[in-house]
Amino acid sequence: MNPTAERRLGKRIVAQVPVQIRSATADPEQTAHTRDLSTNGVFLYTQSQMTEGSEIEMVMILPAELTGEKCWVCCHATVVRVEESPGPRFGVAAAIKKMDFLPEIGL
Repeated sequence: MNPTAERRLGKRIVAQVPVQIRSATADPEQTAHTRDLSTNGVFLYTQSQMTEGSEIEMVMILPAELTGEKCWVCCHATVVRVEESPGPRFGVAAAIKKMDFLPEIGL
């Protein structure tokens, strides 16, 4: 296999989207923001250390470029890579295993 070959399955877009994350191994709930995302994976920045292989739950709004219109989703994912980033934050790549579309709630 060519090590520089693209392994992504879905179209990835550059987007800074706020994300709420829950993990059994980290703080009860934390905030992050994406660098880029697709319907199969996400790369995000967080201030909490995560471990490769850990399971996380993410709630965010997917941009219209991915789904046709903006929509809230809850994703179950596995952390596949962790990178140290400038400042007190970590870069986290996660593979999305399951995505549930959430209903819009009017306030």
